[in-house]
Amino acid sequence: MAGQRDVVIVVFDGVKLLDAVGPAEVFAEANRFGADYRLRFASLDGGDVTTSVGSSFAATEALPAVGSVDTVLVAGGDGLVGTPIDPRLVEGMRLVAPRARRLASICTGAFILAQAGLLDGRRATTHWRHTRLLANAFPAVRVEPDAIFVEDGDVFTSAGVSAGMDLALALVEIDHGSPLVRDVARSLVVYLKRAGGQSQFSVLVDSNPAPRSALRAVTDAIAADPGADLGVKALASHAALSTRQLTRLFHSELGTTPAKYVEMVRVDIGRAALDAGHGVAESARRAGFGSAETFRRVFVANLGVSPKAYRDRFRTANA
Repeated sequence: MAGQRDVVIVVFDGVKLLDAVGPAEVFAEANRFGADYRLRFASLDGGDVTTSVGSSFAATEALPAVGSVDTVLVAGGDGLVGTPIDPRLVEGMRLVAPRARRLASICTGAFILAQAGLLDGRRATTHWRHTRLLANAFPAVRVEPDAIFVEDGDVFTSAGVSAGMDLALALVEIDHGSPLVRDVARSLVVYLKRAGGQSQFSVLVDSNPAPRSALRAVTDAIAADPGADLGVKALASHAALSTRQLTRLFHSELGTTPAKYVEMVRVDIGRAALDAGHGVAESARRAGFGSAETFRRVFVANLGVSPKAYRDRFRTANA
């Protein structure tokens, strides 16, 4: 068994509480089974911070003072997206990064690492709501939108909130092997490896063309009748465009092809039908798929789980 490993979790005002305590509980639980993690919490000045739920969270040291350490893990927070990140956080991570054996981020903590240049040339992920923003804001980062967590060398990033526990379990497994981490997962009553990616939690079609765009009539027609003929020629006729013009507009305004957009809309409609309690065959019909098997195949390709598994996983908690 390896010796003591110091794990520093970086917190700040507005930090998502579960982003910090979820991974911390994984490391603490691992200690019950023979690991030796020493948990520390670093804030900008070493003082307490206010979390996302309004509670006070005690830090143990100031971020700039963190010395040589095994793992530095940056938690996330809603304030890291859409507003400027505190430059002291960014500079603190630049300062501490060379002192750590490995770096990790939870959820939107990836934006701090990206702003610090620590994700340049690397694969990374973040919460599904913000993967497109991360990719657009930091083109040097290769964003993987469906991943629960991504390992690229000695830098790890994870999707939102509870995915921080998935990442922490992966780090424990790297350090101590499968038998120990299996005991940790069982003790915490969590999956050691969850099925599918984070796209099963997201909305695949999360953007629409501008109201005056020629694509508006096309996307409205797709949503209104997903079972209609939605080939590129039929779609082009809705917008009075050539097929080449239509394809070009889809790429420039929606970042995808007409066929892929139709597929994603149909998957979202099928998923909504499953959420409403319909069976797989009926959901396939409502979504415009030719058969339940086609629905299953496309569903798995996009979400990483079967329609039945999705329905069982996301139906009411009182089922």
